[in-house]
Amino acid sequence: MKISTSEYIVRETMISLKRNSWMSFASIGTVAVSLFVFGMFLILVMNMNRMVASLESQVEISVYVKDEVSDSGIHALEERITQMQGVESVKYVDRETAMVRFRERLGDQQFLLDSLGESNPLPNSFEVRVIRPDMVRTAAEAIAEMPGVETAKYGQDVVEHLFDITRLVRLFGLALMFVLALATLFIISNTIRLTVFARRKEVAIMKYVGATDWFIRWPFLLEGIVLGCLGGIVAALILRGAYRMIAAKIYDTLAFFPLIPENPFLHYVTAAILICGMIVGALGSTISLKKFLKA
Repeated sequence: MKISTSEYIVRETMISLKRNSWMSFASIGTVAVSLFVFGMFLILVMNMNRMVASLESQVEISVYVKDEVSDSGIHALEERITQMQGVESVKYVDRETAMVRFRERLGDQQFLLDSLGESNPLPNSFEVRVIRPDMVRTAAEAIAEMPGVETAKYGQDVVEHLFDITRLVRLFGLALMFVLALATLFIISNTIRLTVFARRKEVAIMKYVGATDWFIRWPFLLEGIVLGCLGGIVAALILRGAYRMIAAKIYDTLAFFPLIPENPFLHYVTAAILICGMIVGALGSTISLKKFLKA
C-alpha cells in the first residue's frame, strides 16, 4: 500500500469518527461492556481451573482399617499399598493420633466428645497419595478390595463438583458473551452504515472512476477496528484495576488461595481482549458494507 493511500485511509477514518462522534462513543461503550464481561468470565474460569488443579494435586485417599486387623496385618497392608503402581507415599495414622487431630479440628467444641469418655471410636488408617490425580479413583477402588480394609475414601467428589461449577460458569459466560457480541456487531455495523450512507454519493463516484472495492472498504474497516480497539482498551484497563483490587482483598483474608499471579496473566488477558475487540470491529464494518459493495 502506497504512503499516499495510507494517509488517505487514516485521514478518512479520523474524519468519520469525528463526524459520528456520538455513535462512535456508543460503539466504544458497547464493545467495552462486552469485552469486560468476556474478560471477567475468562479470568473467573481460569482461576477456577487453577483452584481445581490445586485441589487435585492435594487429593489423598483415606484408607480405614478394620478393628480386628492385628499390628502385623496392618504392617503387611501398608507394604502391599506401598508396592502398588502409581502410589507416591503411604502414611500410617493410628487411632490415638486420629483422635488428637479430631480434637484439634473441633477447637472450642471439644466438649462434644466428653460423652465418649475414654473410648475411641476412630479406626486406624492410612493416608495414601498417588503420583497423578487421575489415578486416585483406580487406586482407591483397588485398595478398597484388599483384605482388612473397611473403606477407602477420597475427596474426588469435591473436585468433580468444582468441575461442574466451572463448566456451568463457562457455558453461561459463552452464552452471555455471544449475546453481547451480537449487540456489539449491531452497534458498530450501524455506526459504519451511517458513515457509508452519508458518503454514498462519494462511494458511487469512486466506484465509477475505477476505485477498487478494497480501496473504498479500507477506511470503514479501519474505523471499525479502531472502535473495537478503543473499547478493548477501556475494558482491559477496568479489568486490570478490578483484578488487582480483588486479588489484594483475597490475599488479605486467604493468603494461600491459589489465585493466578497478575503478571504475566493480565498481559495475556489484555492481549486477548484487544484482539477480540478489533475482530468484532472488523466484522461489524464488513457487515455494514455488504449492501454498498460487492462481496
